[in-house]
Amino acid sequence: MLNDLQEQSQQSQIVRSGASSQMPPPPSMSRYPDTRAYTRIPRSSPVMIVNYLSTIVFVIFMLLGWVFFGKDITAGAANWLLVGIWAFLSIALSSAIKIAAQWERALIYQFGRYVRTVGPGIYFLFPLVEQSKHVDMRLITVDIPRQEAITRDNVPVAIDAVLFMKVLAPDQAVNTVQDYFMAITNYSRSALRDVIGGRTLDDLLAEREAIGTQIAALADKETEHWGLTVEAIRIQDIILPEDLKRVMSRQAAAEREKRANITKSEGDRMAAENLAAAARTMAESPGAMQLRTLQTLDGLGPTASNTVVMALPVEVMEAVESIAQFRKDRGEKVLVEREKPSPAG
Repeated sequence: MLNDLQEQSQQSQIVRSGASSQMPPPPSMSRYPDTRAYTRIPRSSPVMIVNYLSTIVFVIFMLLGWVFFGKDITAGAANWLLVGIWAFLSIALSSAIKIAAQWERALIYQFGRYVRTVGPGIYFLFPLVEQSKHVDMRLITVDIPRQEAITRDNVPVAIDAVLFMKVLAPDQAVNTVQDYFMAITNYSRSALRDVIGGRTLDDLLAEREAIGTQIAALADKETEHWGLTVEAIRIQDIILPEDLKRVMSRQAAAEREKRANITKSEGDRMAAENLAAAARTMAESPGAMQLRTLQTLDGLGPTASNTVVMALPVEVMEAVESIAQFRKDRGEKVLVEREKPSPAG
């Protein structure tokens, strides 16, 4: 029972320390604005496995002790040494019954020396000789504190990332590393800065998943002998300086304007080609221009606010064009006759 209370107090201290270490730094400590809200993320309360068996065993031993020593105690003739020994043994035997949850493994230490791993379920300890430590085997999410790094093209950035890890060998994780949460977090931070330093800004913005996979591979290779495995590392946010954001926005606006101008020029070219093809078609057909004119007039006619006045009929215009063509042909014929040499010459 005492060990259970100690374990619960240690777990609560770990949760409090983890929550305080994962709080983002105040804005004055970083040159980059923190886009995350300065509030704690709501988390589901951990499932606590209550060791009710030890309490039941303790109550049973106390009842047996009252059966054995109750009369003497009420009569005032009890042997208090035996009563104290019985109470001490009751506490020791009841505290020897432990329960490990489905996601936990218990490391058993005998006088400080690791002897075995048990769980999940009920297990027993040798009173006053053995102690246990529970290790969580579930997938654990660890927030990597915001890291400032410089890319290969000398651009300062700040990275927010999250680490997903799992304990594979609890005895190695506890006995090899003093605090494997802190160790794997610090190594992931170093690996993140190393990988970011070898990438350009464009690669960093376009290949988040590939960069996270590379960082996870480096961290998993280093922590393999720690009894841990890195499932994944995901980059949550990439924070750029404000002046660089303004430059990138101007560049994006210029790119969009360039594409708009190219699209407009392509449209003008296609329109000109279509008009030229239409003009060639009308030139080849004598009545095409007249039909086009009548179609235009028909489109203007139904509107009540428009008044169409034709100064000359279409036939008169065609006659004028015929006369002009006749005079042009006659003039060319006269020029040809003048250029011919005379027979006398």
